[in-house]
Amino acid sequence: MTGDNPLRGLPRVDDLVEEHRGALPDAVLLTTVRNGLDEARKRIGDGESLDPRQVVERAIERLRLSSTAAVVNATGVLLHTNLGRARWSPRAVAAATRAAESTTNLEIDVKTGKRSRRGAYVTELLKTLTGAEDAMVVSNNASALVIALAATSGGLSVPVARGELIEIGGSYRLPDVMAVSGTNLVEVGTTNRVRPGDYMTAAQLHRVGAFLKVHPSNFRVEGFTSAVPTRDLAQMASEWAVPLIHDIGSGLLDSETPWLEGATPDFLLDEPAARQTVEDGAGLVTFSGDKLLGGPQAGLIVGTAENIRLLRSHPLARALRVDGVTLAALEATLEAYASNSASEIPFWAQATASIETLIERSQRFAGDVDGTVVNGSSTVGGGSVPSQAIPGPNVVIEGRDDLYECLLASDRPILTRRENGDLVVDLRTVDEPDDAYVVGVIKQCL
Repeated sequence: MTGDNPLRGLPRVDDLVEEHRGALPDAVLLTTVRNGLDEARKRIGDGESLDPRQVVERAIERLRLSSTAAVVNATGVLLHTNLGRARWSPRAVAAATRAAESTTNLEIDVKTGKRSRRGAYVTELLKTLTGAEDAMVVSNNASALVIALAATSGGLSVPVARGELIEIGGSYRLPDVMAVSGTNLVEVGTTNRVRPGDYMTAAQLHRVGAFLKVHPSNFRVEGFTSAVPTRDLAQMASEWAVPLIHDIGSGLLDSETPWLEGATPDFLLDEPAARQTVEDGAGLVTFSGDKLLGGPQAGLIVGTAENIRLLRSHPLARALRVDGVTLAALEATLEAYASNSASEIPFWAQATASIETLIERSQRFAGDVDGTVVNGSSTVGGGSVPSQAIPGPNVVIEGRDDLYECLLASDRPILTRRENGDLVVDLRTVDEPDDAYVVGVIKQCL
């Protein structure tokens, strides 16, 4: 700083832009530098002693690191919401790339040249895989539930068990979603117990448009509990000539998991599935595309032809529709299930990875970083199969949770776990070719 005025020594905008040329696009860099200098000017005026260059550099770095970039997921959380949930299969990536690079037959019948309905092929795949009469796709599962409620029950009441009034991620609360849809929430039962008579009383006292059942996919209530089975609730809804809407959330297509060899994995045994929910009589079933399904973010809706017709004709259908690239990726994902090759989907490949192979990789990895292999577990994550774990080996570097930040700061950030002062690496969620990269970064940090 020079003279009596500390602001006189502020660097010039042009000089800072030149120093950081290439860190961001020129127009964004110029704005960031100006904003950084404005911040430094204000803080200096408030009496702080600081280096304005560092203020600008931090602003540039924050913005640069916020752009989309690949990271290594070594947390053992297969569907990590903060890391984008499900990774796409190579088949889905290729299909989406073709759709993005080309003009496509998104809404045209190439046989007649006339306009056609968007997503017709996805509809047929979903009908085949779930046994539903019809299906449609919207932008995410929250959207799926909003349009299902709005189209069937706008201005009417919808009974929901108190124990199913879920909140996900702090921004999705079922009562708020129902309010947006224009429906009136009627709470039935208690937090831990609900009986058929609770729904019947609600239907007698209110003009209902649908019954709603929501799978609590990110928590579990245990002990003195009771719930009304889907089949029984669907029968009650039918008696009142309204549909049962069942939000199963996580997107398991079939509880029999015919795309996997052997029995259904233990971590899925209590998870509702679309095919069985349709068989139980639900009029509309909603679920996510980027969780257990292992595809792109989307909201999938299957159900009766009449109910899906109501949804398609609702004004929200156009507002919530998905683009051609998403449809292409979803088609490829569903094709994998239809051809019994869903094991190529990264989620299923990781979830069913051989324990022997994981132990061998972990032992080799631990030997390279002076770690220890322990019996541990991975979790599904993404608001799916709560309280369930997938057993497997973890690599522990004792007393070195300080490595966490160093690994995040690497060229390709590596996300691990910190537990009781130790650093934990779970290779179930790491592609085997990346093992050497993670080892190298850990060695540098050490």
